[in-house]
Amino acid sequence: MDLRVTADCSSWSSNAKWRQCLLLPLSLSLPHKGGGNGAVPLCPNADQHSRIRSPLHACLFPLLALVLTLAPAAHADDFYRGKTISLIIGSNTSGGYDTYGRLLARHMGKHIAGHPAIVVQNMPGAGGLRSANHIYNVAAKDGTVIGIFDQAVFLDQLLGAATLRGDAARFNWIGRMIGNSAVLFAWHTAKVKSITDAFMQELIVAAPGSSSRLNWTALNALAGTKLKLLTGYEGPASAKIAMERGEVEAMSLPWAVLQAENPEWLRDKKINLLLQTGLEKNRTLPDLPRMVDLPKNDDDRKVLEIFALSSVVGRSFVAPPGVSKERVDELRTAFMATVKDADFLADIAKLNFDLEPMAGAELQAFIAKDYPPALIERAKEIARRN
Repeated sequence: MDLRVTADCSSWSSNAKWRQCLLLPLSLSLPHKGGGNGAVPLCPNADQHSRIRSPLHACLFPLLALVLTLAPAAHADDFYRGKTISLIIGSNTSGGYDTYGRLLARHMGKHIAGHPAIVVQNMPGAGGLRSANHIYNVAAKDGTVIGIFDQAVFLDQLLGAATLRGDAARFNWIGRMIGNSAVLFAWHTAKVKSITDAFMQELIVAAPGSSSRLNWTALNALAGTKLKLLTGYEGPASAKIAMERGEVEAMSLPWAVLQAENPEWLRDKKINLLLQTGLEKNRTLPDLPRMVDLPKNDDDRKVLEIFALSSVVGRSFVAPPGVSKERVDELRTAFMATVKDADFLADIAKLNFDLEPMAGAELQAFIAKDYPPALIERAKEIARRN
């Protein structure tokens, strides 16, 4: 049996020659009943009298078109191959922003086509605004830079107190790990043992971030507490040292971070929990008062709820404005895959951290919301005291 299989591609351009190995020949020679060899077409569209060295016609062109159609998709999937994503964290190497940021960096790359490495860069300063301004105005807008910064940056802008050189709603919000119901706690040597005491006794509080400064300023104005704020600390790590040295008497941290980083403080009763900042009570702290419970009338309570909005943002990640929709969608999809990843969830469990994910599109819509002008005006007046 003569089984010659060839295709005459001598007229193809050199750029197309690589396709030869992918395509079937038009026909092959088989013996017939009447003797001799005849060409049996492999393609139903081929001419029945075509011989082995016939030109490639109707059968081959659809296959060629398919290869050309798929080529751009493969190229798009390879955007991140060989690249590195920078993840900018707007705090020093301590606290919830850093811990959740490093968790994402460890696991998200495998859920992005091309599996880029994700490298963390800490950029503390100005209550998170240094990193936010860098991401907004300086960072590459091609999907190779993402970041996390103080949850109050958007609230600062809402209240007219922002120094963000841009519009928080124009960030591309990638997703949220968890809302932030932080707890305010006092060192055991402080005279304030419960939040009730803070209505009568001054309490010196470290406030390294925008969120804490706004919260405690608003609480003093709307509920009558006597919290004295000390700023200038780079982040939670330096605030903790200051509290242990007696420079300040209190500070705040996300409840999960406090449990993970300083369980001995809780175990040895080194601190007293005073209140929680979230709009919703943490399920494990049912008896600890919320910040928004402290004002004495509904009007003041509604204004204080504006300040608590940043707790919804919590530990959220962004890409700069101007990143293409295709790239933003890819990052959002990878983020949601990461927060369901078994290895990621195992790390969360080891740290005893909470997880309350919110998809990027939902977070984007929350940031863009409008609020009653009268409430915003009252809140702005208070924020100006900050």
